[in-house]
Amino acid sequence: MRNEKLPRRGLIAVEWAMIAYTLFTTVFILVTWVRLSHPLDMMWFRTQAVILTLALWGVYRLYSSRLTMLFRIVGQLLLLSWWYPDTYELNRIFPNLDHLFAGYEQSLFGFQPALEFCQSWSHPIVSELLSMGYVSYYPLFVGITVFYFFCRYEHFERTAFIIVGSFFLFYLIFDFLPVAGPQFYFKAVGVDQIAQGIFPNIGNYFDTIQFDVHNRNFILPIPGWEEGVMYKLLVLAHDAGERPTAAFPSSHVGVATIVMWLAWETKNKKVFFVCLPFAVLLFLGTFYIQAHYAIDAIAGLFFGTMFYFALKWGYHLGVKQLRR
Repeated sequence: MRNEKLPRRGLIAVEWAMIAYTLFTTVFILVTWVRLSHPLDMMWFRTQAVILTLALWGVYRLYSSRLTMLFRIVGQLLLLSWWYPDTYELNRIFPNLDHLFAGYEQSLFGFQPALEFCQSWSHPIVSELLSMGYVSYYPLFVGITVFYFFCRYEHFERTAFIIVGSFFLFYLIFDFLPVAGPQFYFKAVGVDQIAQGIFPNIGNYFDTIQFDVHNRNFILPIPGWEEGVMYKLLVLAHDAGERPTAAFPSSHVGVATIVMWLAWETKNKKVFFVCLPFAVLLFLGTFYIQAHYAIDAIAGLFFGTMFYFALKWGYHLGVKQLRR
């Protein structure tokens, strides 16, 4: 790997985004300390995240190369999987709002797509395709980041900032918008009631239970062909860290939308058209597997586009300020 021609002296944009989110949520934890279930663990995680960031920065300062810059970016990407369940610990202290979103869904469509879609399209091929779409979430945003690293390095740092920054913006929404999604809400109130158009308010239900990711009693069975390879991969990914949080808007759809904008920006048709079918399948898969309401997926398109342009503008604005 080549050395950097102009090594960055301080933290890069991705790291500043993490620091900003850390500081904001730290204040929130301190204010709501007595209402949180694991405030000490949450504070310790933030300490570890900052230590890791500073350690990777230190390695880069000793040997400024593209490889050590990649390590800095990869470090922040890896931390995202730890930040996600953290949103549950924060938003569970607020009354659940799924009854409102299920009601909006019913008013808009006249039925619950998360119930009807998987029942009407239960063929193994459909199941495998949509499971593959949902599982492709991680390869999509990692893949476009890798492409920029090797093929568009001059935009690599900006691309990483847009992707990681969008995650933190979604997480900010999730911190204060307690919507668990059909797989948790339908299980809590009963599918029979949902099918009849009854959407009870469950209040602080998710703050009163002892939720365990390995206990399937808290979640509906994932629809699909259980013998399928993609279905099994989906279950593994789901069981690794899913929580009753982060339903609206769908960050899966939002990040996939951002990936499509970044793929379009490469002006490489192959990259764009390779990503496109996975993004479409992911969109449909979000409510097929009952992880989201259809309105979550639609909102993900809007928020993903908005975050892409806002973060792109913010990055360029920051670069201009530094050059003055």
